[in-house]
Order: sequence, then structure tokens, then C-alpha cells
Amino acid sequence: MQPVAVRRLSALQSAAGRWIPSIDSLRRSAKLNSLCRDVHNGPKMPNSVHFSDEHSDGFTLVELLLVIAILGVLFGLLLPAIQQSRAAARRTVCASNMRQWSFAAQYYADVRSGRLPRRGQGIKPMFLSSGVSQIDLPEVWFNVLPPLMEDQPLVDRWNAGTEPNAGQQSVWICPEAVRPDETVPRGFLPYGMNMALSPTSAADPDNINRVGPTETMVFIADAIGLYSSVIPYAAAFSPVPRHNGMVNIAFLDAHVAAFDGDYVGCDVKADPQRPDIRWYTPNGSWPPLPY
Repeated sequence: MQPVAVRRLSALQSAAGRWIPSIDSLRRSAKLNSLCRDVHNGPKMPNSVHFSDEHSDGFTLVELLLVIAILGVLFGLLLPAIQQSRAAARRTVCASNMRQWSFAAQYYADVRSGRLPRRGQGIKPMFLSSGVSQIDLPEVWFNVLPPLMEDQPLVDRWNAGTEPNAGQQSVWICPEAVRPDETVPRGFLPYGMNMALSPTSAADPDNINRVGPTETMVFIADAIGLYSSVIPYAAAFSPVPRHNGMVNIAFLDAHVAAFDGDYVGCDVKADPQRPDIRWYTPNGSWPPLPY
């Protein structure tokens, strides 16, 4: 006969066998429930695409090349605009220099009963490989006008060894101007006075009140740098269109304008005689080129 404790344990095991399902039955039940949910809810679509957890902390080669290409395109688009902006700024500085020379000429004429300064050397260069020619002429524009702008006459600068040169920042130098001939060791004057105005060969200088409309009479223009005066002609003393094909010209009324080199007549055999750009004075003493 079994003890009471053993009989009670056997009874509990028998009851557990009836109420606790087996592992296999639990698995079959879970699979059935899953199928039922699939039928009820339909097929599931992924909500997102998952990539590998692997990642890089820097640019790939393709990304780097793409960035370089984009920067190259942007630089190519911006560079012309930057260059044009800088060229415009240099042209503005040049025009400002010319305006100061024109104002000085007006003041010079005002205190001398209208007499204008002489234009200096004509068709011959002033600066030569052997030295300088006629830099000490009296009443020439590059000697009498600088003191009115708190500067020294060119002859004094020459004697002191401080004559203007390319690259300097002064009223004498256009920022776009470069030396035309390295065989000429000294001397550079990138502005030239109107060659037909107040020539040195005339008995008296021209009078500002007798040259016609001052707003169309040329006083000074861009020059090559070796001559003290300029005029349209097929020669080195012709005006120089160094501002992207444009020439800065200052008139006797002190306004400055930029003109296309072809319109001005650079490197042609005769003055185009534009009504808004006059080089020759009425009844002037200097004959028109060619002669």
C-alpha cells in the first residue's frame, strides 16, 4: 500500500497531463494562428528598405569627383564676371585720373585768360633708348599742370629719378597700362594730350574760349607711353584702346567717356572726324595728318 504523499503526487501529474498541452501541440497552434492572421490581413509589404549597417565616415570617390566637377562649373561661370568687374574698376580709376588732368587744365586756363598748356612733343617720341627729348619745354601740360594737383612737374621727377612707371598708383598712370618697349630704360607716360591742341610750333597756345564746344574737344586720351601727345593715325602715337577695345578720352569740359577704338580711329590713316570727338580746332595752326 502506497503512502499518502505518493498517491497525491500521482494525482497531480495525471491532472496536469489533461490540462497542459505538449510542446508539439503549442507549435502547431502558433503556426495555425499565424496563417489565420495572414489570410485576414493580406500579404505584408515592407514599409522601408533597410541597407547594410555598414557605412563610411568620408566621401566616396564618385562623390568627390562630383563635388569637384560642380565647383569647376561654378568657378567657370563666376570667373568672367569677376574679370569684367576688375577691368571696369581699372577703367574707372583711369577715368578719374583723366578727369583730374582736365580739371587742372581748366583751372590753368582760368587764371591765364583762357590760354591752354602746350601739348609738348608731337609725332616724335619723348622717351628714347638714349634718354629723353624735350622734357623741359616751358608751358607743357606735364610740367605746368602737376603742381595744381599737388604733384611735381615731370622734368623734376625725371631729374630726381622718380619719373612715373607702369604699375604705380598715381594720377600719371592708367592701371591697365604696360610698358610698350623694354629697350627704353626710363620714362613712361600712358596719357597723351591732344596733338592738334596748343602745338609747340604755334606762336601762341590755343585759347579754351576759341576752340569750339569744350564738351567735344579732346584734351587727353589713353596713349602708348612714349609720346606726350596723341591723335588718331596709323602710328605709335595713336590713342590706345587698352580697356577691352575701348579708349578713355577726357574732354575740355572735364567729362570723361569711353569709346570703341574703331570709332575713335585708332591705327587709321586719318581722323574719322566724329562730331562728338573733335581733335582739330577751328582755324588751328597744326595741319591735319597726313601731311
